[in-house]
Amino acid sequence: MPPSENEIFREATLRICGNLNFEYALQDCLNYLRTFMPADCFHLNLLDKELGLLKLIAIVTAEKAKRVNLVISLDDRGRKIIDSHKYMPSLILDPFEFIPIKKTVVKKTGLWEDHSALLMQLFIRDEHLGNLTLFAKGTNRYSEEHLRILSMLREPFSIALSNALRYDEVIRLKDILTDDLKALQRRLLQSTDNIIIGADMGLKRVIEMAREVAPLDSPVLLHGETGVGKEVIANSIHRMSRRSKGPFIQVNCGAIPETLIDSELFGHEKGAFTGAISRKRGCFERADGGTIFLDEVAELPLPAQVRMLRVLQEKEIIRVGGDSQIKVDIRIIAATHQNLEEMVRKGSFRADLRFRLNVFPVFIPPLRDRREDIPALVNHFIEKKSRELQIPGPHKLERGSMDILKAYPWPGNVRELENVIERALILNRGGLIRFEDVVWSGAKGIMEHEAIQPNEFQKLDDVNSRHIRQALKMTNGRVHGPGGAAELLGLNPSTLRHRMKKLGIKAGKKSF
Repeated sequence: MPPSENEIFREATLRICGNLNFEYALQDCLNYLRTFMPADCFHLNLLDKELGLLKLIAIVTAEKAKRVNLVISLDDRGRKIIDSHKYMPSLILDPFEFIPIKKTVVKKTGLWEDHSALLMQLFIRDEHLGNLTLFAKGTNRYSEEHLRILSMLREPFSIALSNALRYDEVIRLKDILTDDLKALQRRLLQSTDNIIIGADMGLKRVIEMAREVAPLDSPVLLHGETGVGKEVIANSIHRMSRRSKGPFIQVNCGAIPETLIDSELFGHEKGAFTGAISRKRGCFERADGGTIFLDEVAELPLPAQVRMLRVLQEKEIIRVGGDSQIKVDIRIIAATHQNLEEMVRKGSFRADLRFRLNVFPVFIPPLRDRREDIPALVNHFIEKKSRELQIPGPHKLERGSMDILKAYPWPGNVRELENVIERALILNRGGLIRFEDVVWSGAKGIMEHEAIQPNEFQKLDDVNSRHIRQALKMTNGRVHGPGGAAELLGLNPSTLRHRMKKLGIKAGKKSF
């Protein structure tokens, strides 16, 4: 006994709308329909009336579902036939009436010469999307009852096709955007100034080491506090390497939630987990032929560290939900501000991974240990930020301003200096640039303290604590977000919270 109309509508609709890849949705529906009516093949067509073209985009049988891109040109007679049936929701095809179109379709698709067919037009409101044709082997296989059953499903088919076409367009635009971003990244790398501020002074030894290791593929581990410019050195190594024309993929390991780390680094297959509606290439795959920079590598969870070892040893990855090994040709540069040896002793970082990454360690000194670089950096950031902010020059420093900057300990390093310059330009637009109101009283206080008690030297933790507290006071205890203390100090919010915890500083309005 055939199923009821309600059951047919429900079961068929579940299959039609169950997959954004319309060829598989059609296959599921076809296999259901064939249990109670003739149904051997679906053809899904889009109609381009202006060009007089019929675009066959999917051919589906019980065994195979495939997308195609067959363009069938219609002659005048063929266009008249299509137009005459445009506003008929569905019909049993008259094989003699459709001979001009039938011959072309049979020839291009390998369809059986003797067949029966039901044609259903697909509309969303007044927009004619195309048509869906159901075929069965042999002649005179379809009745008015079969036509009525298929007509019941016209709306679900139309909605599903409309959604699928929009989904395809999103994927197409996403791929275009990805390619555009890669091209833009390559252009930015090519146009980036090769001169590193301090290369001939405080960073001279760092640049010498970068030049030594750049031509090789050995892993590099950059050590240094947050804000010293580890990403700039990593970029410089990439530019000087044989991989300079390949991608430079930067990953902040501390900014990726633990549940997403594998997907971000290694990619995932379609259906690997809820929400994985398409295959995704991970950072290692995207870096193929180039360099991947793993910033804050110490933040990687232990399970991800194990999988990282395989990448370093075998240069292979396996996507989440996949089983095939994918070869990647990459150069790894890692960076951290933490003490990996101490983390290994505590068991929070794998010793074997540290050995693999630490082939060529490079220590980048903090800004307070290379104060001779400050004048050049100040000049560089004034030019850069005045261009970005469109603040016309010339810009002159108030007398004594450079002494304030040199005396300040810069816990946020170069990134903090850049932010300070930007704030100074905003606050002193059109006049002399001064820093007493920008490098809050910390720097001036240090200078006065040193002048009164020249034999005493403050502990760095005390200076950092006072500086962080001052920043929190200015932001009413707010750490995250625009205008928060982390942004003010030029630090990552998680890094700032870690330092606050170490120094015993609490956040929140009530604390300040």
